[in-house]
Amino acid sequence: MSDKLERMKELVKLLNRAGKAYYQDASEIMSNLEYDALYDELMKLEKEEDVILSNSPTIHVGYEILSELPKENHSSPMLSLDKTKDRKALQDWLEDKVGVLSWKLDGLTIVLTYLGGSLVKAVTRGNGETGEVITNNARVFKNIPAKIPFQGELVLRGEAVIKYSDFESINQEIDEVEAKYKNPRNLCSGSVRQLNNEITAKRNVNFYAFTLVSATEVDFENSRLEQRKWLVSQGFSVVDGKSVDRDTILDAIQWFQDQIEQNDIPSDGLVLTYDDISYGNSLGRTSKFPRDSIAFKWADERKETTLLEIEWSASRTGLINPVAIFEPVELEGTTVSRASLHNISIMEGLELGIGDTVEVYKANMIIPQIADNLTRSKKMTIPDDCPVCHEKTLIKNENGVKVLFCPNQKCLAKQIKSFTHFVARDAMNMEGLSEATIEKLISKGLIKELADLFKLKDYKEEIIAMEGLGEKSFQNLLDSIEKARKITLGKFIYSLGIPNIGLSNAKLISKSLNHDFNKIRNATEETLTDIPGIGDVIAKFFVAYFDEEQNNRIVDDLLKEVSFETEDSSQIQSLKEISFVITGSVEHFENRNELKDLIESKGGKVTGSVTSKTNYLINNDNQLNSSKNKKAKELGVKIITEEEFLNMLELE
Repeated sequence: MSDKLERMKELVKLLNRAGKAYYQDASEIMSNLEYDALYDELMKLEKEEDVILSNSPTIHVGYEILSELPKENHSSPMLSLDKTKDRKALQDWLEDKVGVLSWKLDGLTIVLTYLGGSLVKAVTRGNGETGEVITNNARVFKNIPAKIPFQGELVLRGEAVIKYSDFESINQEIDEVEAKYKNPRNLCSGSVRQLNNEITAKRNVNFYAFTLVSATEVDFENSRLEQRKWLVSQGFSVVDGKSVDRDTILDAIQWFQDQIEQNDIPSDGLVLTYDDISYGNSLGRTSKFPRDSIAFKWADERKETTLLEIEWSASRTGLINPVAIFEPVELEGTTVSRASLHNISIMEGLELGIGDTVEVYKANMIIPQIADNLTRSKKMTIPDDCPVCHEKTLIKNENGVKVLFCPNQKCLAKQIKSFTHFVARDAMNMEGLSEATIEKLISKGLIKELADLFKLKDYKEEIIAMEGLGEKSFQNLLDSIEKARKITLGKFIYSLGIPNIGLSNAKLISKSLNHDFNKIRNATEETLTDIPGIGDVIAKFFVAYFDEEQNNRIVDDLLKEVSFETEDSSQIQSLKEISFVITGSVEHFENRNELKDLIESKGGKVTGSVTSKTNYLINNDNQLNSSKNKKAKELGVKIITEEEFLNMLELE
């Protein structure tokens, strides 16, 4: 067998493995750039040898059907698109025709069918021949119309995506998301193909139409542009696109490129389609590509630089992720000096070593990546110890991908929730310390306990070098930390994260023990249960917390950094035994929490629901037909506005 055929077999095996990892296992074993290069090499060899292996990715589309969702064959194959990175080639392809140039979204392709104005079926692209029926999931997409004016049969194709902004917020909330999802596309795939559509609904999946397949007895004047306008009139979100011809297409490409930085919707290029529907259909298709459309992939700007170090970043899931640090280079108009390597498998594939000359680029002109290692020294070392807790690490094999893992359940990186609770608005109210930022600070060893948050001014250079932070963010953070040095004792107790101790209980304990912290930390279960509203369970957890030497050391270190604001006990009594519920927007306070704090500072109680024990419902719109208003009227609870509440305080 020839060397070329052997290479083809090797490429098919490698590309299929990478495709399975990306589409099914939500992981990555190589960059998009490396995948595209190997794919192009395989296509070149297939052309030279006039041989295509049966399992070649060049003749198969999409993922393999493995889930328990119902399956359905497509009426016509859903093909991928031929592609180019040459702008002039795109211009030549269009010739003298009018085209539609739009984003190529990076999500999951879905076929929707409407009948009688209602969504009756949604099917994924699947392997191009057979897809998965996800109708119930599609019904909970964030922007999909459940009913449309058109009553005939409508079939359209579009892309299900999760926006970057939603991905970031979801990434912080879902347990172990880092172990499962590396980018919005993977998260979207997992969300769309759920067996429980309640999970899909929580993931903020959006649908953007890009092709109208058929609509009975509607005249679109043979124009894709008219189809797009009609879809918008029916309530669909349509992929952003522009009408172009040979003279305007290059300017249009540049316009899209200029929008990339602020584009919140994941995209990996552009798509050009002939506006003339009949002409496009007359061109037919190849075994894999339709001839009426072509994809444009950004020609990534690549720069050579020197690898300075591999930074190992521990996370709350136990994964320790490698990050490449290199000499800063200018890419796509910004300076970059670091790129995620994702896992050990990718590092090994690049044969990295400190001092190597590497080529870097921005994937889809956004995310820094290492494209290639030109020197391949293989001088890579994998740490034996966790960078945070220094316990021994493990190398795990997850779906064929090697990852580094810290097995220590007490690792500080896994205790991140205690830090995020400490800095929360109802606790120390340290603005600018998101969970992601705290994770970075822990990973870099800048904070090891709660009191270290008050010493971040000593690490200015390290912090402003972090992604997403800078001089202004750092100064705002310091201002917020300084403000947090003065706090009420109730909020301080709550910030410690003692199990079962909410803010109202913390304030009640503080008030009942005369705001004397020594008396509070040495309180017995009997002393605490003597306080009305404090039961056995709360008392047990409270005493147990201060019985632990480690907790007392943490508290003592914090006491060196904070001072307690004096609380006026005479004020506290003015709303004693009066219960309030707050609903709707507020006008005289920054937010409802500020109003709640005022009520509680005067001895009042604020609850979340209206009951027979509620004295007042504070609502600036007492005519609003809300559930709380209805309940208050049913129970005879007085509804007052903020103005009336403030007048009540003036009459004290």
